[in-house]
Amino acid sequence: MALVEMVMPKMGESIMEGTILSWLKKVGDTIEQDESVLEVATDKVDTEVPSTHAGVLKEILANEGDVVEVGKPIAVISTDGADVPAPVKPEAEVVEKAEALVAEAVEAHSASAPTSAPVLEKPTSGRFYSPLVLNIAREEGIPMAELEALPGTGKEGRVTKKDILAFVKTRKSNGAPAPVATPAASNGAAPSKPASQPVAVSFSGEDEIIEMDRMRKMIAERMVASKQTSPHVTSFVEADVTTVVKWRGKHKKAFMEREGQALTFTPIFIEAVVNAIRDYPMINVQVDGNKIIKKGSINVGMAVALPTGNLIVPVIKNADQLSLKGIALKVNDLARRGRDNKLTPDDLSGGTYTVSNVGSFGNVMGTPIIMQPQVGILALGAIVKKPSVIETPEGDLIGIRHKMFLSHSYDHRVVDGALGGMFVRRVADYLEKFDPERAI
Repeated sequence: MALVEMVMPKMGESIMEGTILSWLKKVGDTIEQDESVLEVATDKVDTEVPSTHAGVLKEILANEGDVVEVGKPIAVISTDGADVPAPVKPEAEVVEKAEALVAEAVEAHSASAPTSAPVLEKPTSGRFYSPLVLNIAREEGIPMAELEALPGTGKEGRVTKKDILAFVKTRKSNGAPAPVATPAASNGAAPSKPASQPVAVSFSGEDEIIEMDRMRKMIAERMVASKQTSPHVTSFVEADVTTVVKWRGKHKKAFMEREGQALTFTPIFIEAVVNAIRDYPMINVQVDGNKIIKKGSINVGMAVALPTGNLIVPVIKNADQLSLKGIALKVNDLARRGRDNKLTPDDLSGGTYTVSNVGSFGNVMGTPIIMQPQVGILALGAIVKKPSVIETPEGDLIGIRHKMFLSHSYDHRVVDGALGGMFVRRVADYLEKFDPERAI
């Protein structure tokens, strides 16, 4: 007889917690090792978590909607299948842990919560609320009295994410009043930053209201946060990629026959970016307060458009250690798994610089937003045929060339115009000096 605790696994660099979306197994079910038991959402991706042992699921310790720290127990598995009750924690310990989590959630968000959101009191009933539920209640202006009266469908009557979202929907349809602004502090001190005022939105019978999905909300939050964190500056360079276009046209059929995959322009562009980062390593940095962290690895993120219209950024780890063929295979693998929703949290973490191919949508240039905590991102414009002046020993000629714009957005806190401009110019140089005789 053996009882084993299944814990919230580490799902990538810097990921410290996950939100339980759904349990795929119920108590009493037999599970195999590596069989998916639950679905977890992190701030990067949703993923299924496999079982660490084979046996019987004896107890579920965390409900759907709960936010659980990495390493904390989420279930108990009986590895021999015997009907043995799982160890029960003393009630006092449960209450103490619940109070600590509630206090931590209130304290963590008191400084960042908007002034229009009411501060939630501690529950008088000793009932446990996950940090996620408390966050939703605070943002929606639901006082603790209403939260205490809300029936829960979770274990021991806990309020789950589904419970509170359903309550919010019903509350709004019944015309519940908007949250009332918190009075100013009694000492009369002015707030350090003015609270953002909501903008009135009008609706008509012809309008369609579409709820943002989880990923869209996450993207919106991160884009706003990046703009508030980094003063963005963008430098532009037009590159002559005629040699690259001809080289790819010469090799793409053989590459498809040999590898069974397409040879796109993206790996060629990423290789040029990696070479330029080697030349200008202060582009490959991150900002931590007043410190600049110079990254030891070159991990290039590549923005991938999903069928849903959302965007995801998988990362090519140690791109500087890969050949052009290796980069091409990695690009195709990440893009395919991104579109099939099969990326892991580790695929999305650790990026030190990012490229975004806006040219795939027919755009000639763009001003991309930096992926924090990185300090630079390069937009690759569409390749367009243009008449151009060609210098020859016999004199200048007009010819048709393949041109594209490179748009480099960078964090002006640590990257000045000289560095930002020289970097994108160097990327263009590597593309323009591409060896037409190289093999792949």
